[in-house]
Amino acid sequence: MLTLFYTPGACSMVPHIALEEAGAIYQRQMVDFAKGEQLTPEYRRINPKARIPALATDCGVLTEIPAILGIIARTYPSARLADWDDPFVFADMQAFQMYIATTIHPLFRQISRPDSFADGPVAAAALKAKVPEKANEYFALIEDLFIDGRSYVHGEHYTISDPYLFVFFSYLRRGDRGDMSRFPRPAAHRARLRARPPIERVLIAEGLADSW
Repeated sequence: MLTLFYTPGACSMVPHIALEEAGAIYQRQMVDFAKGEQLTPEYRRINPKARIPALATDCGVLTEIPAILGIIARTYPSARLADWDDPFVFADMQAFQMYIATTIHPLFRQISRPDSFADGPVAAAALKAKVPEKANEYFALIEDLFIDGRSYVHGEHYTISDPYLFVFFSYLRRGDRGDMSRFPRPAAHRARLRARPPIERVLIAEGLADSW
């Protein structure tokens, strides 16, 4: 049995959606960051990084979203969430996911966790002030990706990259990390995904159906 450790509205929503899209049989276990549950010895035994998501499998615990997405897609091949036959296509999918994981996600952490990068309120304010400019730059590349009219990140077929973009582009609605109106193509992608039943189920489970 798979168990997803998650926090509502956090990046763990990405594998949460992938599990629903795959038709996986799994359990979910909420980690309450407001109560500091990620720092408890019990959770650190699951994920010493004290972060979410974590996916407990029969073989052990996996962390890091691209890795978790990969095992979900590989475990449920009938869902066709990844192309395993073409090495380039698979590598291209990984490249997109790593762009979010290593470029966009750390940028957003400068708002949510500025103390991870620098100490003091002046440094935190400087970090936060830079985020919208860089976010607009990074999402401009994703806007260009859709210039050929594709419906999904990698073409006309939905993959595990799509919920990754859905969640992180949705964070622009918060108004402190980029201008969503500059990116009509990712916005259209978000609207398409928001209508998918698996995403609706995840939002209901996380208590976010009305706000997302």
